[in-house]
Amino acid sequence: MTSKRVLVLSGDGIGPEVTAQGVKVLRALAGEAGLALELDEGLLGGVAIDATGDPLPPETLEKALAADAVLFGANGGPKWDTLAVTPGHGFRRLRAELKLYANLRPVVVYDELLDASAVRPELARGTDFLVIRELIGGIYYGEPRGIREEAGGRYAVNTMLYREEEIERIVRLAFETARARRRRVTSVDKANVLEVSRFWREIAGTVAAAYPDVTLEHLYVDNAALQLIRAPGRFDVIVTGNLFGDILSDEAAALMGSLGMMPSASLGERHALYEPVHGSAPDIEGQDVANPLASILSVGLMLHHTFGRPELDARLREAVRRVLTRHRTADIRGVEQEVVGCERMGDLVVEALARAA
Repeated sequence: MTSKRVLVLSGDGIGPEVTAQGVKVLRALAGEAGLALELDEGLLGGVAIDATGDPLPPETLEKALAADAVLFGANGGPKWDTLAVTPGHGFRRLRAELKLYANLRPVVVYDELLDASAVRPELARGTDFLVIRELIGGIYYGEPRGIREEAGGRYAVNTMLYREEEIERIVRLAFETARARRRRVTSVDKANVLEVSRFWREIAGTVAAAYPDVTLEHLYVDNAALQLIRAPGRFDVIVTGNLFGDILSDEAAALMGSLGMMPSASLGERHALYEPVHGSAPDIEGQDVANPLASILSVGLMLHHTFGRPELDARLREAVRRVLTRHRTADIRGVEQEVVGCERMGDLVVEALARAA
């Protein structure tokens, strides 16, 4: 079997703690399944600024471009927030350099975590949808941008820009993905206000014509935010732009019980990056209380998309479910389950995989 090269960028805050558990699970599953795996490490974000002055050092970028996949931890913290070049600059640049245009965030509410969900169990039960977020366009990357001065005072500007091929590419991915699911795509925009969104809606409709077996609906982003909580079971695949996807997927994590439960995959034509959706949480850094399951589940997405082994992803998700019946981390604390730390949760998942094997 051809060896897969994985670059581990643990990052800042709780990143090293949760990523260590993801690597532990990856090694366990790779060893059991006979997967050829080469692991390397690098610096990205605040730790890279401290070591080199650059949030994305050339060496890290070179390693990332040579890797089949990147496993990332978390980015940033108050220590670096006031710098002219922040950790976020490096991370956004990495996404652009790797051409990671599609961010996939699965929203699955486990029955075992219904008591941790922010909505009533009868609403959350059975929720299983996928947010596909365009990742390297839109207002996060558009130019011009910045804070400026004119005769009347200072002002700030950001530019929301989408090219036709960028919209078509991400929407087509959503339709292809929906064909393997429940054949329903919800395209989210703000077409009643924004020209960019009207353009997005036009392109989405054109793409939909090539997929008569898949249903397309359009929702304004404010209504989509409401429906995510009011009727999450209606969704199958949500496709939207960079800004809206960022906000909606974080909202959707409330259904799952915690941001610590949401994994993600950022995919391009050649490269892929896998990461938990949560931030660096510097307030709990080094305390062994962070939830590593988003990082562990991100490894499952890596096994699915980069290694081409979706059955290993399914096995991992089932192992996580079994662990959650008796053990929780503090962010998803239950009444009957034992609360465990970050490292112990990683060990429990590895043990559950071993028992199942």
